[in-house]
Amino acid sequence: MEIQKFIQLLLKRKYILLAVPLFAIGIAYFLVRRLPDIYTSKAILATGLVDQTDQFVLSNSQSESQESKINQQFSNIIQIMQLKKLLDQISYQLMIHDLSAKQPYLPPSKLLLQLNDDAKKHALAVFSELYRSGKSLDLENDDQKGLFKVLSSMGYDQQSLKKKLSIYRVSSSDYINIEFESPSPEFSEVVPNAICDITIKYYADVLNKSRTGAVNFLDSIIKQKKAVMDSQVLLLKNYKIDNRVLNLDEQAKSFYGLLADFETKREITKKDIDAYTGALRSINAKFDPKERKYFENSLISINQDIVNTKDILKQVNSDYIKSNFAAVYKAKVDSVKQLLVFQINQSNDKYIDNPFIAKQNLLLEKIRLEVELDIAKNSYNVLDAELLKLNVRFDKLVPHEAVIQSYEQTIDFASKEYIEILRKYNQTALESNAQSRLKQIEKSLPGVKLASKKMLLMVMAGFVSFILTLVVLFALFYFDDSISSTKELANKTSIATLGYLPLLNTNQLQLQQLWADKSPESLRYKNLLRDIRFEIDAELKDAKVLMVTSIKAKEGKTIFTLSLAYAYSIINKKVLVLDGNFTNPELTKIAQPAHYLDDYLLGKINIDQIKSNEQITVMGMHSSDVSLLEINSEPIITDKIAALKANYDIVIIELPALEHLNKAKEWVAFGDKLVSVFQASQTITPAKQEYVNYLQSLSPKFIGWVLTKTSDKKLKRQKVTT
Repeated sequence: MEIQKFIQLLLKRKYILLAVPLFAIGIAYFLVRRLPDIYTSKAILATGLVDQTDQFVLSNSQSESQESKINQQFSNIIQIMQLKKLLDQISYQLMIHDLSAKQPYLPPSKLLLQLNDDAKKHALAVFSELYRSGKSLDLENDDQKGLFKVLSSMGYDQQSLKKKLSIYRVSSSDYINIEFESPSPEFSEVVPNAICDITIKYYADVLNKSRTGAVNFLDSIIKQKKAVMDSQVLLLKNYKIDNRVLNLDEQAKSFYGLLADFETKREITKKDIDAYTGALRSINAKFDPKERKYFENSLISINQDIVNTKDILKQVNSDYIKSNFAAVYKAKVDSVKQLLVFQINQSNDKYIDNPFIAKQNLLLEKIRLEVELDIAKNSYNVLDAELLKLNVRFDKLVPHEAVIQSYEQTIDFASKEYIEILRKYNQTALESNAQSRLKQIEKSLPGVKLASKKMLLMVMAGFVSFILTLVVLFALFYFDDSISSTKELANKTSIATLGYLPLLNTNQLQLQQLWADKSPESLRYKNLLRDIRFEIDAELKDAKVLMVTSIKAKEGKTIFTLSLAYAYSIINKKVLVLDGNFTNPELTKIAQPAHYLDDYLLGKINIDQIKSNEQITVMGMHSSDVSLLEINSEPIITDKIAALKANYDIVIIELPALEHLNKAKEWVAFGDKLVSVFQASQTITPAKQEYVNYLQSLSPKFIGWVLTKTSDKKLKRQKVTT
């Protein structure tokens, strides 16, 4: 429904929707018809940041060509191209050309034409000097400030150039496009080429200065790092000489090996001692004291030889251990052991006729185990003594180890720093000898004429103005709270509507002609009035007095009252129309009646004088600042109105507007039913809402609204209830 209403609004304002875009197109035409043609030209610059096929690059530099770094480098180059310093050089180049050449790039500006020959020569000299030196105009200087105004008037200043200049990277390629638009094909050609030339030169200078500075800086750092490293190496060398330390790591490893070997052999020897001791204890248990004493006495002489040999074996075994188990001592140990075995066997042969020969083997085993036990104990003591000596010697190495490690760590750190700086130095030195990677691979040519945008601008002006008009109309529609249909009136007041009537020309109001007219407008008005009459009849039933009011004056209640009276008259009802509006008796002015209601209520005329053969009788009202009950008392007024009801089929009374509520209220008490007209395209303000609430309080006497002065021909003829 809201969409339909908006469409109806657009149809109603269709001429505005057409006029505004046409007006905008006309304005756009006059604005763009003298626009000059535009020429564009393009140059292409290769950076060498992505495509490095023609560059000598160190192997590890490839790892630095990451996407983010490449993008940053492209951004830096594009920003360099737009530097004021560089664009100023192009501005001076353009001015030098226009001041010296016969055919300038652009038509001379008014300011340039005002310069005489001497001024032009001076300007040419200043611009040439600035171009040669790479400096910019000093705007604090009055002379150069004037030259800047001349330059700006030609459109050669930095801001003007940047507006026509487009610099961008082509996708993810290695190329940068420089495009320029201007009214001159030669002007469009020279700017991109000039930007490329100046940028390449400037970038190379900046790069060389940066690389040279970096090389010099790294060279000084290398010397510092090498001096630090050499000083630490010298300190370590002197310390080793002073403390007689040759190779501390090898010495420590040797000590660690000896300690481990001696510890292992000592543990093995200890186990052997325990084993021999247990075996001897077992053998001794097999001899009684007498046997043990016999054997010990009889073997004293032979045991003495064995003891001497055992002492020799202990000494040789001690030398063998102290020599770190040298092979030469191992042979001596084996030789002495063989002698000892021979002596033990000899002792066995001497006592072969011994009565205790049965235990002779145990005796020999005992002697052998005692020898082995003595050798093991001797070995254990020697190993323990050697371990103690090794630990003492190893402990002396620990302080040297700590100092030497400190020196070596310092040297290692210094050497790493030196190598890293040296690598950077070599890399930078190599790059400093390489040429700049920026290279112009495509020159700009005389500009190509662009398709005219005049028609596009005109179409856009029309389209934009059309859209703006739609937006404005929609805003007006959206925020419009006025009532234009019977349904809206019923919804916003919660009161039934009896119908609606379109706007009539009251200056030419002739009701008889209206009902006789067969035009579509007249027929429609009559049909709508019949619908209202039907709705009122349904509410009146046997009642005869119908009152008509409105919220404020000039809402059409007088025309409605007369039209309704005529509608009743054509169905053969005798109608009496009373003008009860004391303040503004408009009905009286239109009808020009012969009799007046206030005269009747005062008794100046009677009912017989009022009666006539006409279907419609109108009684006017003298304009005065009085109310109904101020004319006469309530009983008399009631009787007078009752007499009128008795002589007419229906009595229609036009009341004052509700904005004069005190006067309207007095009339309401004497009528049967009340109808209020409401003019279309109005809103329900808080003040009007009070009158609406009053009408709601009169139910069922108040039977509904009649919407008047509507302009929408598509409103349906229907009664709307809530």
